Amino acid sequence: MLEVAAEPTRRRLLQLLAPGERTVTQLASQFTVTRSAISQHLGMLAEAGLVTARKQGRERYYRLDERGVLRLRALMESFWSDELDRLVADAAHYPPSQGDCAMPFEKAVVVPLDPTSTFALITQPDRLRRWMAVAARIELRTGGAYRWTVTPGHSAAGTVIDVDPGKRVVFTWGWEDHGDPPPGGSTVTITLTPVDGGTEVRLVHDGLTAQQAARHAKGWNHFLDRLVVAGQHGDAGPDEWAAAPDPLDELSCAEATLAVLQHVLRGIGASDLTRQTPCTEYDVSQLADHLLRSLAIIGAAAGAQLAPRDVDAPLETQVADAAQAVMEAWRRRGLAGTVELNSNQVPATVPVGILCLEFLVHAWDFAIATGSQVIASEPVSEYVLAVAGKVITPATRNSAGFAAPAAVGSFAPVLDRLIAFTGRQPTAGHVSAT
Repeated sequence: MLEVAAEPTRRRLLQLLAPGERTVTQLASQFTVTRSAISQHLGMLAEAGLVTARKQGRERYYRLDERGVLRLRALMESFWSDELDRLVADAAHYPPSQGDCAMPFEKAVVVPLDPTSTFALITQPDRLRRWMAVAARIELRTGGAYRWTVTPGHSAAGTVIDVDPGKRVVFTWGWEDHGDPPPGGSTVTITLTPVDGGTEVRLVHDGLTAQQAARHAKGWNHFLDRLVVAGQHGDAGPDEWAAAPDPLDELSCAEATLAVLQHVLRGIGASDLTRQTPCTEYDVSQLADHLLRSLAIIGAAAGAQLAPRDVDAPLETQVADAAQAVMEAWRRRGLAGTVELNSNQVPATVPVGILCLEFLVHAWDFAIATGSQVIASEPVSEYVLAVAGKVITPATRNSAGFAAPAAVGSFAPVLDRLIAFTGRQPTAGHVSAT
């Protein structure tokens, strides 16, 4: 009986007969098949005891058989009761899984800017660095690739799926280096809607397991709060999540010190370029030239190819774009083995360690020249001081242009001790970050 009633045409016939008796002609008018085919289906329903028939003149009338319908209902209830019992029993054999169930994360915030400016904050590298990324690149087109170093040692990568400037952007999301999820393993959709007071930014992150959703909820809450601050003030300020990577190695330290440097450079304008730095041979513009030359040399050791320098771009953009390419190349290569640096074979850790030193010490140089502050964590400063001890040896101090170490108290802040070790005189140009 269940099998007979399950067929779609016969199931529809039972529905049509529910209000009352109907002729074959009336029933056949509701289908695209022939009257003869409908008669055959009705015959099968009659054999199963679900309908009865009577003949009047040339027409045959059909109606539901009440007893048969009650029996069908009992069979269906028994069937589904048994199936559901089996489903519960099967489920009991499996522990709760954190890896199979896709869980979306969704959150909306209001940014006090118009949609165009808000869209720039979430898609342009120089804007992303103000609230979310240490380094970023993106091809803002359908099929374009992106890579964001969100915090030192943690880079997200994926592909742009759809983009509607000022309104919406969709991209795949995942983490490099065996991340969870891996690149392309989930999807982020950001929709912008004009509202009173600015633009609503609604982020939906799909394709996450329960565990992934919980971790990403913490991250998105943190960064969307910073997005609002960036919308209010133009910059959310140094991110405590980027301040002290754990674990620290040359690569994560370089990314952390790059974040410190970029924060200082962001405040430098055209009028600051001729200001004298603590390096007597360099003003701000010349020190930037020196830093970019160092990036090119150290990047080449890892196979980095830097785009032509845009001398009209803000200083922070020039350095950040070059540093992004260099750090991505070193992440691809890793720290194993040796590389060629200035015609010498050196351990791969050496040039990346030099980057840590240059980023942090020159951040201090730029800050002193422009009256700003360096905000660096003690763990990172300690790490760079240890690197400096290996790079600036008594034999290389003069040839590398470093003066003799300046006197500083043994209990001085670690950044002061680093600055003094490079031959500079420490001043109140920094703030320690926990």
